[in-house]
Amino acid sequence: MAHGLEGIKVVDLSQVIAVPQAARHLADFGADVIHVENPATGDFFRYYQAGQGGTDGVPSDINYGWEVYNRNKRSVTIDVSQESGQQILYKLVEKADVFVTNMRPFELENYNLTYGALSRLNPRLIYGAVNGYGKNGPERDAPAYDAIAYFARSGMPHVLSALGFRPGVGDNIAGLALALGVMMALFIRERTGIGQEVDLSLFQAGIYQISFDIAGALVTGRDYEEWRYKSRDEIPNALSLPYMTKDGRMLWLVMLQPDRYWSRLCHGIGREDLEHDPRFETFQPRMDNHIELMHILDEVFASKTLDEWKARLIQAGIPFSPFQNLIEAINDPQARANDFFVPFDHPTYGRIDVLANPIKLSKTPATVRMPAPEFGQHTEEVLLEYGYTWEDIAQFKERRVIA
Repeated sequence: MAHGLEGIKVVDLSQVIAVPQAARHLADFGADVIHVENPATGDFFRYYQAGQGGTDGVPSDINYGWEVYNRNKRSVTIDVSQESGQQILYKLVEKADVFVTNMRPFELENYNLTYGALSRLNPRLIYGAVNGYGKNGPERDAPAYDAIAYFARSGMPHVLSALGFRPGVGDNIAGLALALGVMMALFIRERTGIGQEVDLSLFQAGIYQISFDIAGALVTGRDYEEWRYKSRDEIPNALSLPYMTKDGRMLWLVMLQPDRYWSRLCHGIGREDLEHDPRFETFQPRMDNHIELMHILDEVFASKTLDEWKARLIQAGIPFSPFQNLIEAINDPQARANDFFVPFDHPTYGRIDVLANPIKLSKTPATVRMPAPEFGQHTEEVLLEYGYTWEDIAQFKERRVIA
Protein backbone atom coordinates (compact mmCIF):
# COMPACT_ATOMS: atom_id res chain seq x y z
CA MET A 1 0.00 0.00 0.00
CA ALA A 2 1.41 3.38 -1.02
CA HIS A 3 2.04 5.94 1.71
CA GLY A 4 0.12 9.21 1.47
CA LEU A 5 3.21 11.42 1.16
CA GLU A 6 5.31 9.03 -0.90
CA GLY A 7 7.41 11.01 -3.38
CA ILE A 8 7.52 14.15 -1.22
CA LYS A 9 11.11 15.16 -0.50
CA VAL A 10 11.94 16.98 2.73
CA VAL A 11 15.25 18.53 3.78
CA ASP A 12 15.40 18.71 7.59
CA LEU A 13 18.20 21.03 8.78
CA SER A 14 17.45 21.03 12.49
CA GLN A 15 18.21 19.50 15.85
CA VAL A 16 16.74 18.70 19.28
CA ILE A 17 12.91 18.38 19.20
CA ALA A 18 10.50 20.91 17.67
CA VAL A 19 11.45 20.85 13.99
CA PRO A 20 12.69 17.21 14.00
CA GLN A 21 9.26 16.25 15.34
CA ALA A 22 7.52 18.18 12.56
CA ALA A 23 9.68 16.47 9.94
CA ARG A 24 9.06 13.10 11.57
CA HIS A 25 5.31 13.59 11.11
CA LEU A 26 5.90 13.93 7.39
CA ALA A 27 8.24 10.92 7.39
CA ASP A 28 5.62 8.81 9.20
CA PHE A 29 3.28 9.36 6.26
CA GLY A 30 5.89 8.32 3.70
CA ALA A 31 7.84 11.48 2.84
CA ASP A 32 11.55 11.03 2.12
CA VAL A 33 13.08 13.10 4.93
CA ILE A 34 16.80 13.83 4.77
CA HIS A 35 18.06 14.92 8.18
CA VAL A 36 21.12 17.14 7.70
CA GLU A 37 23.64 17.03 10.56
CA ASN A 38 26.93 18.75 11.25
CA PRO A 39 29.75 16.31 10.34
CA ALA A 40 31.72 17.14 13.50
CA THR A 41 29.02 17.33 16.16
CA GLY A 42 25.90 15.74 14.70
CA ASP A 43 22.48 16.61 16.05
CA PHE A 44 23.03 17.52 19.71
CA PHE A 45 19.98 15.46 20.70
CA ARG A 46 21.76 12.23 19.74
CA TYR A 47 23.80 12.67 22.92
CA TYR A 48 21.28 14.37 25.19
CA GLN A 49 20.85 11.35 27.49
CA ALA A 50 24.56 11.43 28.27
CA GLY A 51 23.64 13.41 31.39
CA GLN A 52 23.40 17.15 30.94
CA GLY A 53 20.81 19.06 32.90
CA GLY A 54 18.22 18.39 35.54
CA THR A 55 15.53 16.97 33.28
CA ASP A 56 17.33 14.03 31.71
CA GLY A 57 15.22 11.01 30.94
CA VAL A 58 15.20 7.58 32.52
CA PRO A 59 18.64 5.99 32.05
CA SER A 60 18.55 3.43 29.26
CA ASP A 61 20.82 1.79 26.70
CA ILE A 62 18.15 2.67 24.16
CA ASN A 63 18.37 6.28 23.02
CA TYR A 64 14.60 6.63 23.01
CA GLY A 65 14.69 10.43 22.75
CA TRP A 66 16.54 10.22 19.47
CA GLU A 67 14.29 7.44 18.18
CA VAL A 68 10.97 9.12 18.96
CA TYR A 69 11.81 12.33 17.09
CA ASN A 70 13.88 11.01 14.18
CA ARG A 71 12.47 7.70 13.03
CA ASN A 72 11.77 7.15 9.33
CA LYS A 73 14.47 9.64 8.25
CA ARG A 74 17.79 9.39 6.42
CA SER A 75 20.84 11.17 7.86
CA VAL A 76 23.30 13.17 5.76
CA THR A 77 26.27 15.09 7.16
CA ILE A 78 26.97 18.53 5.67
CA ASP A 79 28.85 21.47 7.15
CA VAL A 80 26.63 24.33 6.01
CA SER A 81 29.03 26.93 7.44
CA GLN A 82 31.33 26.20 4.49
CA GLU A 83 30.49 27.40 0.99
CA SER A 84 31.01 23.93 -0.48
CA GLY A 85 28.60 22.54 2.11
CA GLN A 86 26.03 25.16 1.17
CA GLN A 87 26.36 24.14 -2.47
CA ILE A 88 25.59 20.52 -1.54
CA LEU A 89 22.55 21.62 0.43
CA TYR A 90 21.40 23.73 -2.51
CA LYS A 91 21.43 20.60 -4.68
CA LEU A 92 19.14 18.89 -2.20
CA VAL A 93 16.86 21.92 -1.96
CA GLU A 94 16.52 22.24 -5.74
CA LYS A 95 14.72 18.88 -5.81
CA ALA A 96 12.94 19.20 -2.47
CA ASP A 97 9.29 19.92 -1.79
CA VAL A 98 9.88 21.08 1.79
CA PHE A 99 12.75 22.60 3.78
CA VAL A 100 12.48 22.86 7.57
CA THR A 101 14.93 24.34 10.06
CA ASN A 102 15.36 25.71 13.57
CA MET A 103 18.60 27.58 12.96
CA ARG A 104 18.54 31.08 14.43
CA PRO A 105 17.87 34.00 12.05
CA PHE A 106 21.49 35.22 12.06
CA GLU A 107 22.74 31.72 11.21
CA LEU A 108 20.35 31.44 8.27
CA GLU A 109 21.57 34.82 7.04
CA ASN A 110 25.26 34.01 7.56
CA TYR A 111 24.98 30.67 5.77
CA ASN A 112 22.78 31.94 2.89
CA LEU A 113 19.90 29.69 3.90
CA THR A 114 17.08 32.22 4.26
CA TYR A 115 13.76 31.69 2.54
CA GLY A 116 14.71 34.33 -0.02
CA ALA A 117 17.95 32.53 -0.92
CA LEU A 118 16.41 29.06 -1.18
CA SER A 119 13.21 30.14 -2.94
CA ARG A 120 15.31 31.55 -5.77
CA LEU A 121 16.63 28.02 -6.30
CA ASN A 122 13.20 26.42 -5.99
CA PRO A 123 10.20 28.79 -6.24
CA ARG A 124 7.78 25.95 -5.30
CA LEU A 125 9.63 25.22 -2.07
CA ILE A 126 7.66 25.17 1.18
CA TYR A 127 10.00 26.63 3.81
CA GLY A 128 9.15 26.00 7.46
CA ALA A 129 11.05 27.34 10.47
CA VAL A 130 10.81 27.37 14.25
CA ASN A 131 12.89 29.87 16.23
CA GLY A 132 13.11 30.77 19.89
CA TYR A 133 11.59 34.23 20.14
CA GLY A 134 10.45 35.29 16.67
CA LYS A 135 12.17 36.66 13.57
CA ASN A 136 12.00 40.26 14.79
CA GLY A 137 12.84 42.13 17.97
CA PRO A 138 16.02 42.54 20.01
CA GLU A 139 16.16 38.86 21.03
CA ARG A 140 15.56 37.36 17.59
CA ASP A 141 18.94 35.58 17.74
CA ALA A 142 18.90 34.61 21.44
CA PRO A 143 19.54 30.93 22.23
CA ALA A 144 16.41 29.14 23.39
CA TYR A 145 15.02 25.83 24.57
CA ASP A 146 11.39 24.94 25.17
CA ALA A 147 11.93 25.10 28.95
CA ILE A 148 12.63 28.83 28.78
CA ALA A 149 11.06 30.19 25.58
CA TYR A 150 7.90 28.04 25.56
CA PHE A 151 7.46 27.27 29.25
CA ALA A 152 8.84 29.92 31.60
CA ARG A 153 8.55 33.02 29.44
CA SER A 154 5.04 32.36 28.16
CA GLY A 155 3.60 32.47 31.68
CA MET A 156 2.76 28.77 31.75
CA PRO A 157 4.26 28.02 35.20
CA HIS A 158 2.36 31.03 36.52
CA VAL A 159 -1.03 29.72 35.40
CA LEU A 160 -0.27 26.06 36.18
CA SER A 161 0.59 27.01 39.76
CA ALA A 162 -3.07 27.86 40.35
CA LEU A 163 -5.41 25.29 41.84
CA GLY A 164 -7.22 23.25 39.23
CA PHE A 165 -6.61 22.69 35.54
CA ARG A 166 -6.24 25.64 33.19
CA PRO A 167 -8.73 25.66 30.29
CA GLY A 168 -7.63 24.62 26.84
CA VAL A 169 -4.09 23.37 27.52
CA GLY A 170 -4.78 19.96 26.00
CA ASP A 171 -7.39 21.24 23.58
CA ASN A 172 -4.88 23.64 22.03
CA ILE A 173 -2.38 20.93 21.11
CA ALA A 174 -5.21 18.66 19.93
CA GLY A 175 -6.51 21.49 17.75
CA LEU A 176 -3.11 21.95 16.13
CA ALA A 177 -2.82 18.21 15.58
CA LEU A 178 -6.27 18.02 13.97
CA ALA A 179 -5.47 21.00 11.72
CA LEU A 180 -2.27 19.23 10.65
CA GLY A 181 -4.18 16.02 9.98
CA VAL A 182 -6.83 17.79 7.94
CA MET A 183 -4.21 19.62 5.86
CA MET A 184 -2.31 16.37 5.35
CA ALA A 185 -5.52 14.66 4.18
CA LEU A 186 -6.38 17.59 1.89
CA PHE A 187 -2.95 17.41 0.31
CA ILE A 188 -3.18 13.65 -0.14
CA ARG A 189 -6.64 14.04 -1.67
CA GLU A 190 -5.15 16.41 -4.25
CA ARG A 191 -2.71 13.67 -5.22
CA THR A 192 -4.99 10.62 -5.01
CA GLY A 193 -8.57 11.91 -5.25
CA ILE A 194 -9.43 10.00 -2.09
CA GLY A 195 -10.97 11.47 1.05
CA GLN A 196 -10.36 9.89 4.44
CA GLU A 197 -11.10 10.17 8.15
CA VAL A 198 -8.78 12.14 10.42
CA ASP A 199 -9.03 10.73 13.94
CA LEU A 200 -7.35 11.81 17.17
CA SER A 201 -8.17 11.87 20.88
CA LEU A 202 -7.45 14.28 23.71
CA PHE A 203 -5.91 11.34 25.58
CA GLN A 204 -3.39 10.67 22.82
CA ALA A 205 -2.70 14.40 22.47
CA GLY A 206 -1.71 14.39 26.15
CA ILE A 207 0.54 11.38 25.60
CA TYR A 208 2.07 13.14 22.58
CA GLN A 209 2.74 16.33 24.55
CA ILE A 210 5.07 14.41 26.88
CA SER A 211 6.58 12.26 24.12
CA PHE A 212 10.08 12.21 25.61
CA ASP A 213 8.98 10.92 29.02
CA ILE A 214 6.50 8.44 27.55
CA ALA A 215 9.20 7.06 25.24
CA GLY A 216 11.39 6.53 28.30
CA ALA A 217 8.64 4.65 30.13
CA LEU A 218 8.01 2.46 27.09
CA VAL A 219 11.59 1.24 26.79
CA THR A 220 12.51 1.08 30.51
CA GLY A 221 9.27 0.22 32.25
CA ARG A 222 10.06 2.90 34.85
CA ASP A 223 7.90 5.79 36.01
CA TYR A 224 8.88 9.43 36.36
CA GLU A 225 8.61 9.21 40.16
CA GLU A 226 11.27 6.49 40.25
CA TRP A 227 14.04 8.58 38.75
CA ARG A 228 13.13 12.26 38.97
CA TYR A 229 15.26 14.58 41.07
CA LYS A 230 13.64 15.41 44.41
CA SER A 231 15.55 18.64 45.10
CA ARG A 232 17.82 21.19 43.43
CA ASP A 233 20.82 19.64 45.19
CA GLU A 234 20.36 16.41 43.22
CA ILE A 235 20.44 18.08 39.82
CA PRO A 236 23.99 17.62 38.48
CA ASN A 237 24.05 20.62 36.15
CA ALA A 238 23.99 23.88 38.12
CA LEU A 239 23.72 25.74 34.81
CA SER A 240 20.23 24.38 34.22
CA LEU A 241 18.41 25.57 37.33
CA PRO A 242 16.09 28.37 38.46
CA TYR A 243 17.65 31.16 40.55
CA MET A 244 16.08 33.89 42.68
CA THR A 245 16.99 37.52 42.02
CA LYS A 246 17.35 40.42 44.46
CA ASP A 247 13.76 41.55 43.91
CA GLY A 248 12.30 38.11 44.60
CA ARG A 249 11.82 37.12 40.96
CA MET A 250 12.84 33.83 39.41
CA LEU A 251 14.95 33.31 36.31
CA TRP A 252 15.78 29.96 34.76
CA LEU A 253 19.14 29.11 33.25
CA VAL A 254 18.96 26.29 30.69
CA MET A 255 22.43 25.38 29.43
CA LEU A 256 22.12 21.82 28.20
CA GLN A 257 25.50 22.22 26.47
CA PRO A 258 27.23 23.76 29.50
CA ASP A 259 30.81 23.83 28.20
CA ARG A 260 29.64 25.90 25.26
CA TYR A 261 28.34 28.64 27.56
CA TRP A 262 30.61 28.43 30.60
CA SER A 263 33.00 31.23 29.60
CA ARG A 264 30.15 33.50 28.50
CA LEU A 265 28.31 32.95 31.78
CA CYS A 266 31.34 33.73 33.93
CA HIS A 267 31.90 37.01 32.10
CA GLY A 268 28.18 37.83 31.94
CA ILE A 269 27.72 37.55 35.70
CA GLY A 270 30.98 39.30 36.51
CA ARG A 271 32.66 36.23 37.98
CA GLU A 272 35.58 35.80 35.59
CA ASP A 273 37.47 34.18 38.48
CA LEU A 274 35.29 31.09 38.15
CA GLU A 275 36.11 30.41 34.49
CA HIS A 276 39.39 28.59 35.13
CA ASP A 277 38.66 27.48 38.67
CA PRO A 278 39.62 23.76 38.61
CA ARG A 279 36.39 22.89 40.44
CA PHE A 280 34.26 24.18 37.57
CA GLU A 281 36.43 24.68 34.48
CA THR A 282 35.14 21.67 32.52
CA PHE A 283 32.05 19.51 32.42
CA GLN A 284 32.96 16.68 34.78
CA PRO A 285 34.40 18.68 37.70
CA ARG A 286 31.47 21.06 37.34
CA MET A 287 29.11 18.09 37.77
CA ASP A 288 31.15 16.76 40.70
CA ASN A 289 31.02 20.15 42.44
CA HIS A 290 27.55 21.17 41.34
CA ILE A 291 26.22 21.92 44.83
CA GLU A 292 29.07 24.29 45.56
CA LEU A 293 28.57 26.01 42.21
CA MET A 294 24.83 26.23 42.79
CA HIS A 295 25.36 28.03 46.09
CA ILE A 296 27.79 30.46 44.44
CA LEU A 297 25.26 31.22 41.72
CA ASP A 298 22.50 31.61 44.31
CA GLU A 299 24.52 34.41 45.89
CA VAL A 300 25.42 35.96 42.56
CA PHE A 301 21.86 36.14 41.24
CA ALA A 302 20.54 37.41 44.57
CA SER A 303 22.78 40.47 44.17
CA LYS A 304 20.83 42.13 41.33
CA THR A 305 17.25 42.58 40.19
CA LEU A 306 15.63 40.58 37.42
CA ASP A 307 15.77 43.52 35.01
CA GLU A 308 19.47 44.00 35.70
CA TRP A 309 20.17 40.32 35.06
CA LYS A 310 18.04 40.24 31.92
CA ALA A 311 20.17 42.94 30.31
CA ARG A 312 23.44 41.23 31.26
CA LEU A 313 22.42 37.69 30.28
CA ILE A 314 20.96 38.80 26.95
CA GLN A 315 24.18 40.66 26.19
CA ALA A 316 26.20 37.53 27.04
CA GLY A 317 24.05 35.28 24.84
CA ILE A 318 23.01 32.98 27.69
CA PRO A 319 19.94 30.70 27.31
CA PHE A 320 17.63 31.81 30.11
CA SER A 321 14.17 33.11 30.80
CA PRO A 322 12.36 34.94 33.56
CA PHE A 323 9.30 33.23 34.99
CA GLN A 324 6.73 35.69 33.69
CA ASN A 325 3.18 36.34 34.75
CA LEU A 326 0.45 36.90 32.18
CA ILE A 327 0.69 40.69 32.14
CA GLU A 328 4.44 40.46 31.53
CA ALA A 329 3.89 37.88 28.80
CA ILE A 330 1.37 39.96 26.86
CA ASN A 331 3.60 43.05 27.13
CA ASP A 332 6.84 41.21 26.34
CA PRO A 333 8.75 43.23 23.70
CA GLN A 334 9.53 40.05 21.75
CA ALA A 335 5.87 39.06 21.67
CA ARG A 336 4.89 42.51 20.45
CA ALA A 337 7.72 42.75 17.91
CA ASN A 338 6.58 39.48 16.33
CA ASP A 339 2.84 40.22 16.32
CA PHE A 340 1.76 37.52 18.75
CA PHE A 341 -1.33 39.67 19.32
CA VAL A 342 -3.23 41.69 16.75
CA PRO A 343 -5.68 44.59 17.12
CA PHE A 344 -9.25 43.95 16.04
CA ASP A 345 -12.17 46.38 15.72
CA HIS A 346 -14.97 44.41 17.36
CA PRO A 347 -18.46 45.62 16.47
CA THR A 348 -19.60 45.34 20.10
CA TYR A 349 -16.50 45.77 22.27
CA GLY A 350 -14.56 48.26 20.17
CA ARG A 351 -10.85 47.93 19.48
CA ILE A 352 -9.34 44.98 21.36
CA ASP A 353 -6.18 42.91 21.14
CA VAL A 354 -6.67 39.25 20.22
CA LEU A 355 -4.34 36.26 19.92
CA ALA A 356 -2.76 35.89 16.50
CA ASN A 357 -2.50 32.55 14.75
CA PRO A 358 0.91 31.05 15.66
CA ILE A 359 1.40 29.76 12.11
CA LYS A 360 2.91 32.53 9.99
CA LEU A 361 2.76 32.14 6.21
CA SER A 362 4.87 34.60 4.25
CA LYS A 363 2.54 35.03 1.24
CA THR A 364 -0.93 34.03 2.45
CA PRO A 365 -1.00 34.99 6.14
CA ALA A 366 -3.78 34.23 8.57
CA THR A 367 -6.12 37.16 9.25
CA VAL A 368 -8.78 38.10 11.80
CA ARG A 369 -11.77 39.12 9.68
CA MET A 370 -14.88 38.56 11.80
CA PRO A 371 -15.80 38.37 15.47
CA ALA A 372 -17.18 35.19 16.97
CA PRO A 373 -20.76 35.05 15.64
CA GLU A 374 -23.87 35.68 17.68
CA PHE A 375 -26.25 32.77 18.10
CA GLY A 376 -27.67 31.82 14.71
CA GLN A 377 -26.49 35.11 13.21
CA HIS A 378 -25.91 33.77 9.71
CA THR A 379 -28.64 31.14 9.44
CA GLU A 380 -30.75 32.92 6.85
CA GLU A 381 -27.71 34.16 4.90
CA VAL A 382 -26.27 30.66 4.55
CA LEU A 383 -29.57 28.98 3.68
CA LEU A 384 -30.17 31.55 0.92
CA GLU A 385 -26.67 30.85 -0.42
CA TYR A 386 -27.52 27.16 -0.62
CA GLY A 387 -30.68 27.69 -2.65
CA TYR A 388 -33.41 27.88 -0.03
CA THR A 389 -36.06 30.56 -0.39
CA TRP A 390 -37.48 32.97 2.16
CA GLU A 391 -40.63 30.86 2.09
CA ASP A 392 -38.56 27.77 2.98
CA ILE A 393 -36.89 29.67 5.81
CA ALA A 394 -40.26 30.79 7.18
CA GLN A 395 -41.50 27.19 7.17
CA PHE A 396 -38.31 25.98 8.91
CA LYS A 397 -38.83 28.58 11.63
CA GLU A 398 -42.46 27.67 12.02
CA ARG A 399 -41.53 24.01 12.51
CA ARG A 400 -38.62 25.07 14.77
CA VAL A 401 -36.14 23.44 12.44
CA ILE A 402 -34.10 26.62 12.75
CA ALA A 403 -34.10 29.41 15.30
